[in-house]
Amino acid sequence: MKGKDPGRPAPWILETKHLSRMVSGKRLVDDISIQVERGDVVAVVGPSASGKSSFLRLVNRLDEPTAGTVYLEGEDYRDIPPRELRRQVSMMTQTAFLFPGTVADNLRFGPRQRGKDLSEESIAALLNQVGLADQARSDVSHLSGGEAQRVSLARALANSPLVLLLDEPTSALDDSSKQEVESLILRVVKQNALTCLMVTHDLAQASRVAGRILILKAGKITRMGSTKEILHAETNLQ
Repeated sequence: MKGKDPGRPAPWILETKHLSRMVSGKRLVDDISIQVERGDVVAVVGPSASGKSSFLRLVNRLDEPTAGTVYLEGEDYRDIPPRELRRQVSMMTQTAFLFPGTVADNLRFGPRQRGKDLSEESIAALLNQVGLADQARSDVSHLSGGEAQRVSLARALANSPLVLLLDEPTSALDDSSKQEVESLILRVVKQNALTCLMVTHDLAQASRVAGRILILKAGKITRMGSTKEILHAETNLQ
């Protein structure tokens, strides 16, 4: 049933209900139901092929679920136009997919899709947040991997999202850049009071970034709780 969910027990900013996806007879995501409060940072952890990225792609309809749905501020996301949904639930991927042109061109792209033109002052403020002050006119082809991820984060922020999805955002970086981008994400999420879902295969990274952790295996949640609870449970299993 679409529309507002009359059974919502609390004002979750994001809620998934029985979210599932099957492709060619294989269940990639299996009956995931979670509730995310405003300002939560939730890490989705698991080995390769556990369904982490598949789950994240369902949250803003980059892929379509074969069962279940997602509620954004209580509204069934099937009632939200896809372009508007992806503005409100923005994604940062493993590798920054930037458009040819300048850094400023990339930041302006999203807002222009809804008839808004970012001022030079707004662009400067966004770039200052991600540590790229004075880089607005730089060509993106000249950026390092870490710098490109910073632009990708600034581009997501330019859309004023309600929820930020992070799909292994540091996995393609060297150790130095990885630590810098991780610290940057933590700072920016806190400064902007963002709600965040972050996919990572690294439980140590999840413990540094998130307040809650979901562990996936074969598309199903096998454990879910506070970071402290999950780390305690995982330690006892070793």
